[in-house]
Amino acid sequence: MKKEVAKRKILHWVRIVFSIPILGYIYGPFGEIPKYATRVRFVVVPVMFLSGLWIWKGHVLRRLISKRSENYLHENGISIGGIEIQ
Repeated sequence: MKKEVAKRKILHWVRIVFSIPILGYIYGPFGEIPKYATRVRFVVVPVMFLSGLWIWKGHVLRRLISKRSENYLHENGISIGGIEIQ
């Protein structure tokens, strides 16, 4: 349980840190905006989006990933730790 709380805190801090360039982009001098534009559009906004999605629906995404990996292992008969999965 503490592990999940720590992950959420880290993601919240990532969002806080990555929001600083967005504030500079919005409230900065008009002449400086082209310097920030590419970085904000292609790095900061996707990181903000993905971290927000992970905070909001991370439990659902983890469940989907684990189900897909289980199905893949069963369909392909892969052995894990010497145990054959059929």
